[in-house]
This record gives sequence, C-alpha cells and structure tokens, in this order.
Amino acid sequence: MEKLLCPSLLNLSDDCLRDEVRALDRSGADILHLDVMDGDYVPNFGMSFNEIATVRANTGLPLDLHMMMCNPRRYVRRYAACGVDIIYIHPDSEAVPTETLALIRDLGKHPGIVINPGVSLESVRELFPLVDYVLVMTVNPGFAGRDYLPWVEAKIERLAALRPQYGFHIVIDGGVTRDILRRLWNKGVEGFVLGRQILFGQNRPYDAILREVRDLA
Repeated sequence: MEKLLCPSLLNLSDDCLRDEVRALDRSGADILHLDVMDGDYVPNFGMSFNEIATVRANTGLPLDLHMMMCNPRRYVRRYAACGVDIIYIHPDSEAVPTETLALIRDLGKHPGIVINPGVSLESVRELFPLVDYVLVMTVNPGFAGRDYLPWVEAKIERLAALRPQYGFHIVIDGGVTRDILRRLWNKGVEGFVLGRQILFGQNRPYDAILREVRDLA
C-alpha cells in the first residue's frame, strides 16, 4: 500500500498560488487538496471557482475537493466542470446524501464522504458502498493549523478494519505531524492531508520534505 500525500492548498496565499501549485506539481505529491466553504456549515470561506481553475491550469495532479457547505449538491456540477477528480461531502450537510454521491459518480468523479470528529462510523456506514474515499477529520473542520485530536484514533482503527469489506481509501485531515503520520500509516491509513505541521512554512523545498515523509515507516 502506497502512501497518498495530499498537500492542503488552504495553506497558500492567493498572491503566489500559481507558482506554489507548480512547485507542488513537481514535488512528488499524489493529490492536491482543496477546501471550499460557505460561511454557514463552517464559519470560514475557502477557495473560489477562479482559484480552483488556476490550480487546475497549473498541475496535472489529481485534485480532491472538500465541500464544507450546506446542500453541496447545488454546486457539484460546477466544481466537476472545474476539473476536480475527487469530491467529498459531509453526509449531515445534505437531506439525501446518497443522491449527491450518485451524482458525483455519474459525472465521472470519485465520490467521498467526510467524517467529523463527533460523527460515529455507525451513522454513516450505509454510505460506505457508495464511496471511493473516506476523509476522517482529526481536527474540527473549517480552519488550517488546528491541533490534532488524538481520541479520534480509536475510530480510525475501526474504520481501517472495515476497509477490506468496502474497498475505499482512508485519508486523514488535520494537524498531522510526522510522528502521527508514521503511527497511523502503521494502523492502515493510506492518505494524509499535509499542512503546516509537516509541509508548509518549513523553509525547505517541497520535494525534499515529501521524499522524507514517504520514507517514514
């Protein structure tokens, strides 16, 4: 099982987005992680349609989109047209999440769900056959740089035990350090959204950091 390393573009400033995306494109990253928010589901705003178009124009890497918004189905077609490859929704943000997941797949994209720290696996397990990715939040969603919540690990272990039955990818988002990455990798987690704790603001080339992270065992 290969690690999926997913830099979070929420950590980039708008004025250097194009150059930073090009650097990440050459860095050995696997997926670029995008966040969009509506100020309602979480009290913040993420990337605009124009910014996502800029990202798509400057990388050939897969893009995943974390939709932190109410009724995301309203915008799924438009985000799909922007060229994203994986679309995550929060099941509690939709009245009928199964229809939204089906729409994402019908558009030729990979559907995924997000499990917040306070959401149980049992409440979303019926959705597992419908998704290719499960994104587990290890911080409360909405802002970059929040501290990791270690008590979520028990849920991650239970999810890893279920994965062979369903075949989805498990990705962790929030506060991941190298030690946490190493520990969760050994517990069956495949993908990691990388932020300030590992990748950004380190004053080192992205490719050098990602080579080291990929070699963590």
